Amino acid sequence: MKMALELAEQGRGWTSPNPMVGAIVVKDGKVVGKGFHRVAGGLHAEIHALNDAGDKATGATLYVSLEPCNHTGRTPPCTEAILRSSIKRVVAGMKDPNPRVTGGGLAFLKSQGLEVSFGVCEDMCRRLNEVFIKYVTTSLPFVILKCAATLDGRIATRTGDSKWITNPLSRKFVHELRHAVDAVMVGVGTVLKDNPQLTTRLEDRKGSDPMRIVLDTHLSIHPNAKLLHLASDSDTTIIIGESVPAEKRRMLESPGVSFLTVKDDVGQINLKALVKKLGPMGITSLLIEGGSRVNGSALMAGIVDKICMFYAPKICGGNGIPICTGPGVEHMEQCMGLEGISVRRFEDDVMIEGYTSKGSK
Repeated sequence: MKMALELAEQGRGWTSPNPMVGAIVVKDGKVVGKGFHRVAGGLHAEIHALNDAGDKATGATLYVSLEPCNHTGRTPPCTEAILRSSIKRVVAGMKDPNPRVTGGGLAFLKSQGLEVSFGVCEDMCRRLNEVFIKYVTTSLPFVILKCAATLDGRIATRTGDSKWITNPLSRKFVHELRHAVDAVMVGVGTVLKDNPQLTTRLEDRKGSDPMRIVLDTHLSIHPNAKLLHLASDSDTTIIIGESVPAEKRRMLESPGVSFLTVKDDVGQINLKALVKKLGPMGITSLLIEGGSRVNGSALMAGIVDKICMFYAPKICGGNGIPICTGPGVEHMEQCMGLEGISVRRFEDDVMIEGYTSKGSK
């Protein structure tokens, strides 16, 4: 199953809104076929593995990280292909979390005389597809908050300078995060200050550009901002408040740029209302790369599922800009706690990853 999970990981960034899935065909203790889901709309992992195994699949065991599908979508049911292959036994890492189909694939295969089981390396399988699980069970995107700070919790100096807090290896990993998500979000303040592109730039392979989302209640973005004029496969969506005049929008309308109106509270976009609109748009995952105001608003709104916090071995001192602003809590016992903590080093930088209580796995 761990081999199947390693294969599944190769589809990261390309399978949304589908899950990442890997499959291994084993016969007489030897791997005779393997495959993974490569791209949304393409062949599923089981089909790749069965095609790879060919006639050797007869009487073999199929290990797959997610329960085989038993319904027709963009591709035929995998259960039918499994039956045709004469596989004897199917071991699934976990059941399909979709409440409309969960258990159906395994139940069908069992009814046809196959041996079936599930729950092997289930925690690892669930962690791999944490985005898919949340989306199919809530219709909401899985939200990741990424931030880079000095050891004294500053994301910029008192003058606003932030290039660069972390080292090149940490910044390279951030592009892996962008590659893996459907959308990346910043506030208009970040756009005005840094003029970012918010694209994915990987050194060793082509990356997938996420949709770029800008929180801009009053539509104050500069017409020459880079992310309004990119040659990219993904679009830029500007989130505006209800009071923005139509003529102001028309001045910025262009191919690849769209607007989404969301109610605002005291001049700030209501982030809970926003994520409810992103789900129906097919956004299964959202990476927040905002400044202190956006970070604070997202955490206070309770929309964050996971936090990736990078710390560099530096001290900013003085009145540097903090990770979060806003009212915050009054007592330590009210602080947001993280669960499922893991720590990863990027040379001298450290990334602490954890789940908010609502998003813990």
